[in-house]
Amino acid sequence: MSVLWQRRLDHYPDTRRRFWYLGIVVAATVILYYELYVPGAVATEIIAHYHMTFPYYVYISVVGNAVGAFSSLLAGLADRWGRANLVAYGLGVTGLLTLFGLPNAPDQLTFGVLFAVVSFVEGIILVATPALVRDFSPQLGRASAMGFWTLGPVVGSLVLSEVSSNTISVLPDWRSQFVICGIVGLVVFVIALFGLRELSPNLRDQLMVSLHDKALIEARAAGIDVSKAIERPWRQMMTMRVVGSAFAISVFLIIYYTAVGFFTIYFTTIYGFSLAQANGIGNWFWGIDALSLIVVGVLSDRLAVRKPFMLVGALGAIVMTIVFLGLGTGTGYYTFVWVISVLAVFMAVAYAPWMASFTETVERINPALTATGLAVWGWIIRAVVALSVFALPFVVTSMTPLVQYGGEVATLAAKYEPQIKTLGAVDPATLGTLGRNPTDPAAGAKAVAEIMQAENVDQATALQRLQAAAAVPKADLAFLQEHAAEVQAAAAATPGQWQNWWWVCVGGEAVFLPLIFVMVGRWRPKQARADLAEHQARVDEELEQLSSSTGGTSRG
Repeated sequence: MSVLWQRRLDHYPDTRRRFWYLGIVVAATVILYYELYVPGAVATEIIAHYHMTFPYYVYISVVGNAVGAFSSLLAGLADRWGRANLVAYGLGVTGLLTLFGLPNAPDQLTFGVLFAVVSFVEGIILVATPALVRDFSPQLGRASAMGFWTLGPVVGSLVLSEVSSNTISVLPDWRSQFVICGIVGLVVFVIALFGLRELSPNLRDQLMVSLHDKALIEARAAGIDVSKAIERPWRQMMTMRVVGSAFAISVFLIIYYTAVGFFTIYFTTIYGFSLAQANGIGNWFWGIDALSLIVVGVLSDRLAVRKPFMLVGALGAIVMTIVFLGLGTGTGYYTFVWVISVLAVFMAVAYAPWMASFTETVERINPALTATGLAVWGWIIRAVVALSVFALPFVVTSMTPLVQYGGEVATLAAKYEPQIKTLGAVDPATLGTLGRNPTDPAAGAKAVAEIMQAENVDQATALQRLQAAAAVPKADLAFLQEHAAEVQAAAAATPGQWQNWWWVCVGGEAVFLPLIFVMVGRWRPKQARADLAEHQARVDEELEQLSSSTGGTSRG
């Protein structure tokens, strides 16, 4: 049973085992984001089921991100406690909550509380997982490894979109999506419980540029004073390099988190796509992003630079976000696919190298405090997301009637279109009289005359149309009378309000640009290769000195 708690490795693992541990970490990250994002795929149905307002649904996400922000700070203790147990047992908690808790919540308050608990655990694990990736990946392979790690949110979103777009129409209701997700989560929990390990503090608290450093790191390990290395952790991390770059990526990703939480609502309410179609658009976004993250990570490692990728990615994302916000209400499905796919490529070009550069920036300050630096990032990004999501309903004020009543209004309007047109031709006072007394001869005659004039038909046809309109159920007519005008006004106002929000996202992407320069790293591959050669020469020299010292001691 000690294997389920004592997970430390006293020697750096070989390549096969290292990839196994990294694979578990990536799988854990994917499933955590899948669990966190699953409400977004069925947002409209959750809102309708619990009779939520749109702001209430949004504030559930706000609270979740705020809770996750502070739990991310707790995850900084992973530099003292380790990372693997936080990941393994956290997966068990989130899997159970997703499978049994959220789909069975009796009311909207309980649903919100359980989502906050999931977010709390997620905030801890999603600091521990990139720390593990850093531990098991030297700097020369860091961008590739972080490219795979950043597959977590992207593939999590892709899995969610793929599963939901293929199952929403055939499974009973929205709860089925949580059940599927929870089962998969518990499977990954079992794998992590028995298969995940981590480096001992003496190994992970050192800087490893390439696998060439392995022998030196293991030779130094016995002399590492772990307690001294992690003294005053927060003071060491509160620098412009760490805080500024963490804030930069947080505002850059506002558009990403908006897409995660609200793409389905946006595409169904503004453009009239079905839930399956809206999630299908998401499939392209997440799929292209996932592939791009891997390719960009490999290229960044091959060239040994990060900053040029971040600059190109940010500029491209700004351009494509402006193109996206300019698409009108008549835009077709595949136009959206092309635009957001190119946007996804540029976001990946910026993000994977940024993750590598951020961990390298933290290592430059103190490699023993990787989790603490990532905790600062985790707190900032969740705080920024919480604040931005909190602000969304104040920018897009007209979403509640569209989300709550838009679908039903559209259905009834399509079903009774001829009857509604006929009723629109009759004076409201006349309709009121007929509503109180359907057999009133004077009101009936006046209504027929008005229909004849408005629709240019004869008396018999007008009478027939009036009788068909009278057969519409009163409950349906009352619903339309109560909400149709409100929905129509919201539909007219919402596109412009969303456009304002996308401009906020453009602003976040622009803020990212100048803060690239506070991070460590070279701009030119030639300079980066020269730094690597110098480092390897120092490593060889120190290994030779250690070998000579050991040999001399043995002879003595």
